Amino acid sequence: MPDHFQLLKTDTVTAARRARLQTRHGTIETPIFMPVGTQGTVKSLTPAHLKEIGAQIILGNTYHLNLRPGSELIRDLGGLHKFMDWDGPILTDSGGFQVFSLAKLRDIRDDGVAFQSHLDGKKLFLGPKEVMGIQQNLGSDIAMVIDECPPWPCERDDCAKAVARSYQWAVQCKQIATDSGFLANGHHVFAIVQGSTFDDLRREAAESLAALDFPGYAVGGVSVGEPEPEMLKQVAATTPFMPADKPRYTMGLGTPPQLLKMVALGVDMFDCVLPSRVARNGLVFTPDGPMNLRNEKHRTDAKPIVESGEGSGNYTARFSRAYLRHLTVAGEILSCTLLTLHNLSFYLDLMASARAHIETGDYGPWHRAWIQRYETGAAARLAN
Repeated sequence: MPDHFQLLKTDTVTAARRARLQTRHGTIETPIFMPVGTQGTVKSLTPAHLKEIGAQIILGNTYHLNLRPGSELIRDLGGLHKFMDWDGPILTDSGGFQVFSLAKLRDIRDDGVAFQSHLDGKKLFLGPKEVMGIQQNLGSDIAMVIDECPPWPCERDDCAKAVARSYQWAVQCKQIATDSGFLANGHHVFAIVQGSTFDDLRREAAESLAALDFPGYAVGGVSVGEPEPEMLKQVAATTPFMPADKPRYTMGLGTPPQLLKMVALGVDMFDCVLPSRVARNGLVFTPDGPMNLRNEKHRTDAKPIVESGEGSGNYTARFSRAYLRHLTVAGEILSCTLLTLHNLSFYLDLMASARAHIETGDYGPWHRAWIQRYETGAAARLAN
């Protein structure tokens, strides 16, 4: 077992894992959800808020932070941790997803990606050298390799080319991180497994990357437009071929039930903008499904969002649904803070419950019952 990752327990019914990941800025208990702080901030929250709700690790984004304010500036001011006053672990995405999402502004080549800034149209280039250099400037605890994320749907030949290109970039990223001393200094670099909906390509990618002995591995190229059953199928086709003694991370998703289903498939780490993004529009999560606080029926409701269970112990629970609806409808900034605080707390509490049930050995029945309650409640809310 690597020094940085300790597998504490594996569920006997599912593939769920309880583990511990050591980084330069602290220990991460998994399974874990990572709030997204794309531009050096989790929108509407302070680092103190994040500590209060139990966030163990947050994300930054290589692409966005390098465009604005610039990774050299952040480096010169002491690195991203000091820049944003966050003393816990930080994972930075390489910008690979932006390569996917900014398809009209980029040109993928064998040595990297030439693209135009979405801010001012300036011509830029990201390859393994640039991506690893930026993340070293930021001081990332976990740096992601650059990869090519195929769209959905895609042709097999195109996907195979993306997998091959991503592998070559991963080789270069690892070599750069080794030669620079980045890995020797305790930073981690995670490889990303692509392959779209082609099971054999995902297995090939996972096995070839596993042979490179990265500190961790991610499932990439999911939640890019495909239906949920197909997304889960891709995760299930990938995790069995990822090293069991390394952390496994599924990138960029999902809903609370999706997280629990992927924990059951052996995934340890998650991130998603969903809980913070929908909070800014008045949508909050509860054990009985999502709730739209803009609905008129909440105008006089004196109850908190959640009366008991996941997400009921955070600061937002001090306020009634009626007050939170008022803030949301009035467009008050405080609504963004309070609802984001609630949603992220809900996700973090859910992962804490998952860890506890893996430890007690009943994760299988617990997660199925939890999902059934959530989906039943969500259907009832839609019907009303």
